[in-house]
Amino acid sequence: MFSLAPKIPLYKSFRRFGKPRLLPLNLTLNVTFRCNSRCATCNIWKKKVDSSFITSHERNMQAKNILKTDQFEKVVRDELTLSEWKKIFQSIGPRKVFWLILSGGEPFLRADLAELCRLAGKYLRPKIINIPTNGYLYQIIPARVEEILAAAPKSKVVINFSLDGIGKAHDKIRNLEGSFENLMKSYRAVRNIKNPRLTVGVHSVISKLNYDKVSEIYDFVQTELQPDSYISEIAEQRTELDNFNLDIFPKKEEYFAAVDYLLEKLGEEKSKGLSRITLSLRKNYYRLVKEILRKKIQFIPCYAGFASAQISAEGEVWPCCVRGDSMGNLRENNFDFPRVWAGKKAQNIRQSIKEKECWCPLASASYTNMLMHEPSLAKIVKDYFL
Repeated sequence: MFSLAPKIPLYKSFRRFGKPRLLPLNLTLNVTFRCNSRCATCNIWKKKVDSSFITSHERNMQAKNILKTDQFEKVVRDELTLSEWKKIFQSIGPRKVFWLILSGGEPFLRADLAELCRLAGKYLRPKIINIPTNGYLYQIIPARVEEILAAAPKSKVVINFSLDGIGKAHDKIRNLEGSFENLMKSYRAVRNIKNPRLTVGVHSVISKLNYDKVSEIYDFVQTELQPDSYISEIAEQRTELDNFNLDIFPKKEEYFAAVDYLLEKLGEEKSKGLSRITLSLRKNYYRLVKEILRKKIQFIPCYAGFASAQISAEGEVWPCCVRGDSMGNLRENNFDFPRVWAGKKAQNIRQSIKEKECWCPLASASYTNMLMHEPSLAKIVKDYFL
């Protein structure tokens, strides 16, 4: 993280003056819209996929431990292919992206996920590759993680398992029987992988469905799972999740009570290395979110569209997954990310963000924002060394 320090004044200049036009250091890729969960907080699984086929396909995967690439290409009508991602990576070039997130949907539904990571490692050379997962595909995920570690030998790999409840409570939110049991199998198998570049985390979404169970979830995570890192973030309405019609938000005071509990517990945690940095970021993220939700403003300047961005599974370039307004489609621009990034639509979106026409507590963007904000960065450094 501290290696980013020389770039901070450059990104601040980019945001203020429009120059130098840097590429994002935090990039999220929606590698698929497909998902085998049917979460009560999300509609992404409804996008462009024949759900009846997915059900039978997952049964086939569980039976054979196989998900063939040619099947993937037939099922998903508009998602970027491996060769298209390669062109995008080549257009961005090496050592621009520090933190790469491969999101979904469920990323491990892509049979070519390890190959995608190999291409990212070769052409982007990110310091960190972060992959969230629901953990359901326990027969596939552990072996795939080892393949990813081998495919991207210069990157730290973070696997974050999504946990929203204990036992049947988790299954109920996920609307998929066996979700908790399968997640536990995947988690324990991945936790047993011995590789110094691997960080295994747990992630929870706090919604009106589980806000009163945060202490129970936290205690289970810390006593039973003992991950390298644990973070919770509030449920949000996001373009990528297509969930603007869902009533999922806890009341502000309910969420604040959950965050206060987590902050109290974080003060008791000890960690080292990448997990120590993550712990410091989490503490300050929770404090920041309370201010954002309390005042409903960009409490600190947002760098989405400047230092962070997202590419949808169909090739749309977004400043973030909450706004989801497209800077341009990569297929329509010969897979040239810098061209889209420099375009008029991108400039207009950046101006809107700069003028604080939006606000949100999105975790991945908030992490970048805190690094670009001197008072927040000072608090992170202080917490890191204490």
